[in-house]
Amino acid sequence: MITESESLFSELESKSTLSLLEGINSEDHKVAFAVEKAIPKIKLLVDAIFKNMIQGGRLFYIGAGTSGRIGIVDASECPPTFGVRYGLVNGIIAGGDLAIRRAVEFAEDDSRQAWKDLESYEITELDSIIGIAASGTTPYVEGGLKSAKSNGCVTGSIVCNLNSPIADCSSYPVEVLVGPEFITGSTRMKSGTAQKLVLNMISTALMIKLGHIKGNLMIDMQLSNEKLLVRGSQMLQSLSGLNEDQATELLLKNGSVRKGLEAWRKEKK
Repeated sequence: MITESESLFSELESKSTLSLLEGINSEDHKVAFAVEKAIPKIKLLVDAIFKNMIQGGRLFYIGAGTSGRIGIVDASECPPTFGVRYGLVNGIIAGGDLAIRRAVEFAEDDSRQAWKDLESYEITELDSIIGIAASGTTPYVEGGLKSAKSNGCVTGSIVCNLNSPIADCSSYPVEVLVGPEFITGSTRMKSGTAQKLVLNMISTALMIKLGHIKGNLMIDMQLSNEKLLVRGSQMLQSLSGLNEDQATELLLKNGSVRKGLEAWRKEKK
């Protein structure tokens, strides 16, 4: 497997700090190009998920270890960024919530557990499941995708090897071939970065298509701290022509940029 192939660098322990950092960075430069090559496959996956989501479907990420954690990060950022309800995008990790912070031994080897975890969400045919696994061989992910596919769900995968079992069992596989890791087999590095980039693309494209962005502004974002309140006020000012005090007052009264803008438009009529 590409992800297990030997690093292009050797005798790392003898290198200077600068040499180590430059080596890691030189490898990271390759990741975006690898993701670019996968864009046509990512496009197919996004369009398939979108068709389900506009009918009320949800999106689930399943993974183990680093891959599972990356999925959880992306899912957890959708409600505050785009104002969508919690539960629209979900991250599930082998071993449960404990595995977010600590490795749970052998959790990824149970091929039946992912579907059990998904079943607790009362999965329907409108839901979409993306399996994330750098190796493309993780039993937890493979088993979950097989069961999801047999139950009529849209299934996708993000892997970093060619012709893997997980890619083979998903309807919309995305293979991002980043090459050997800086530390041999350490897929938390380039492979993890690639997976994060792809998930950024998938969730962001979906949220834009679902109408949660106006122009390039996050008009549905949650106003959960002072920084975001200031940002929201600036958005409302740019969209309405109101001054800072007026925009902030309208924002606090209505709870979001979108609702503030709608209220301002009604007042103008």
